Amino acid sequence: MVPLQSSPAPDLGPPLAFWLLLCLLALVGGAVGSAVARRLSNPVGKYRMLYVGAVLPLGVIAYGLLSVLDLGAAVRAAVVGAAIDVAAADVFLAEFLTMAAAGTVSLVAYAPTVRGVRAVRDIDLRTGRAVARMARWLLGASAVFALALTPFRVGVDSGASTAAVGVGIVALVLVVLAASPWAIATLRSTERPAGDDAARIARLRERVGLGDDLVRDVRVLDTDDEETANAFVRGLGPTRRLFVTSTFLDTLDDADAAALLGVQAGRVRSRALGRRLGAVVVAAVPLLAAFGSGAPTGPLVAVSAVVLVGGLWYARRGIVAADDHAADLFGADAVADAFERYAEIHAIEPSRRRVPNPLSANVPLGDRIDRLRERAAGSDDGES
Repeated sequence: MVPLQSSPAPDLGPPLAFWLLLCLLALVGGAVGSAVARRLSNPVGKYRMLYVGAVLPLGVIAYGLLSVLDLGAAVRAAVVGAAIDVAAADVFLAEFLTMAAAGTVSLVAYAPTVRGVRAVRDIDLRTGRAVARMARWLLGASAVFALALTPFRVGVDSGASTAAVGVGIVALVLVVLAASPWAIATLRSTERPAGDDAARIARLRERVGLGDDLVRDVRVLDTDDEETANAFVRGLGPTRRLFVTSTFLDTLDDADAAALLGVQAGRVRSRALGRRLGAVVVAAVPLLAAFGSGAPTGPLVAVSAVVLVGGLWYARRGIVAADDHAADLFGADAVADAFERYAEIHAIEPSRRRVPNPLSANVPLGDRIDRLRERAAGSDDGES
């Protein structure tokens, strides 16, 4: 435990005023973006682009600006008083407060979009409930983010080597990944499957090979309001847990549900999530070294960028491998049909890209469908 050196507490007024200004801009931006998205073709897809391309980046930018202004440290000083004697606790609290404030900026931008999503999808999604659920998730994410960043900040301040800091961050990522099933259950409304749902899930798991050797148990997420038909696996090794949404069970027949669960089984086997996290973590190693004492910053940043692009390409290959696994089980056409049914439920038009985005870990749904159709057509030609 390293005591913090005494330093004057930052003034709360300027960063607080700047945060309020960011919230105001976010509110206006969210309202304008929602109004535009509702009037475009494929509005649900445009809303997703709005979230990924504007709402989320706005929170990231807000975090950077508020960090420069020491908002977290100023709030911590105003609430707690003098600096905490333990460096890790002081850094964690300051980072959590900064991240929570930045998340609030994104939340303010998100709030005016709920009404538009409700209209274009024709669902009963109340704004208050949606915002409260998102706020709950943001608080949890802020805590995890602060927990992950604290060892790096404390290590750098105490003069620890880049290698030691990097190993600590990797270890923490593994711990967070292993604990993610319980974090999701804490931040979302979940329940154990019972009755007919439990029997159906057991049958589907047996069909796709998601047995106890891959996932320890199952939880059902309550999505009756937002009507999202998703299934995914989170965890590491023996902590893996399968999550399915209530809409997934209510709206999909066994054929489509099995095909989509087969994709999830393929993702576990191809370690798709591990590939994605690995790309980011491995790329961060030379980036950390780039800011070490006397390090050649330019070349190491370039190495980090190359590693990141290569790692994201590898992550996209994991998604393709998962689709192939499901196609091997049920046929490429059946998996493509399930993807189209998924798009229909969510009122989206599957997106396509002529050139893959090198900075994306995902493959557009339309490209995945086209690839499966081509595979099915090729199989038919081979048989004839």
